[in-house]
Amino acid sequence: MTTDRYYPDRRLPTRGDCLLALALYGVSIAGLSMTDELRPSGLVLMAAACTMLVWHRARPRTMVVLATLCTVAVGVLGGEFSPMLMAPVLAAVYLLPQQVERRTAQVFAVTAVSLLLITSLAFGTGAILGHERLGFVPWVLLAGAIGDGVRNRRDYVSAVEARAELAERTREEEARQRVGEERMRIARDLHDVIAHHIALAHAQAGTAAHLLRSNPGQAQRLLSHLTDTTSSALRELKATLGLLRRPDHPDAPLEPAPGLAQLPDLVAAFEKAGLVVTVSWQGTVEPLSPGVDLTAYRVIQESLTNVAKHAGTGEAAVHLDYSRRCLTITVSDDGQPIESEDRAPGYGLIGMRERARSAGGHLFAGRRPQGGFEVTMELPLRNNNPGRGGGLDEESVKP
Repeated sequence: MTTDRYYPDRRLPTRGDCLLALALYGVSIAGLSMTDELRPSGLVLMAAACTMLVWHRARPRTMVVLATLCTVAVGVLGGEFSPMLMAPVLAAVYLLPQQVERRTAQVFAVTAVSLLLITSLAFGTGAILGHERLGFVPWVLLAGAIGDGVRNRRDYVSAVEARAELAERTREEEARQRVGEERMRIARDLHDVIAHHIALAHAQAGTAAHLLRSNPGQAQRLLSHLTDTTSSALRELKATLGLLRRPDHPDAPLEPAPGLAQLPDLVAAFEKAGLVVTVSWQGTVEPLSPGVDLTAYRVIQESLTNVAKHAGTGEAAVHLDYSRRCLTITVSDDGQPIESEDRAPGYGLIGMRERARSAGGHLFAGRRPQGGFEVTMELPLRNNNPGRGGGLDEESVKP
């Protein structure tokens, strides 16, 4: 029920209730004066019926029963059921649907009409089928129908308001969810960029320091590569952090997201750091959607970074297998993990799995039976818009 929304306190009558009861009492007295000599009994009965209307929220059923019985008693005493005399009953039948269920209101309304009709036929005057005896029936039914319509209107308004509140909460929850997903995506990008370039810079700096005395020329070349690595890191960090700016910011980045088209540059960067990467492919190279293309690039980047940091080997292999429906990427090495007591567990594999799931794919990682570590990812191919994805041609994968 929705009446509590309109009547916060169901126990106490309001000033409007008292004024309504007083006005109906005056109308009923006027109707009583047309058919009766204003007997004290009639005045008392009408006063009781109208007084009970004040408590229509606390005792709605009792209100209808008392108003009907008082009006029936007036009819037994000789009063005709004119619309003015029926004012308390009409008001009671109108107010009842707004407080109780529809079926209950209908039962009480039909019962009230039946009692009044029996009384009118038994004690009334005039023709049996005349308006003097049956004219009140449409009025009572009309009052009940209007009350039911008011109740439906209030229920409808409450339902609309509830749906509006639910829609507002849903929009807020969706907005928070989207913000969280965007933060997670940016966090993954930052992790990939920082982990990749810092690992390369660390490897290049360590090798240069080792060769500084024995081979200064090679050390100088490594230091120049270190400059390129840090410059690339700064560019990618700027592009990634630019996603946090407002869309209308004049300095918002316009660079496209990296993809498999940049795989040769990625391989060259690792080779400068001392990791030899072998790239191979199988099947017909297909264009990828931007999201899948970025996921493929980032997972290869993170996998090679883990090889450079933890595998203890100087070689790694990247294999791309294009089938009809998916692209399978395998990054493997044959090294042994470098154990370090102060190395805390990272989030590389977790981030790669999240990336694969976000692109509709799957990622598997684990040690190989023949030794080393292997990361395998399956990504769906998107061929609906050929030529628009980042993609990779057969020439570009050759180091």
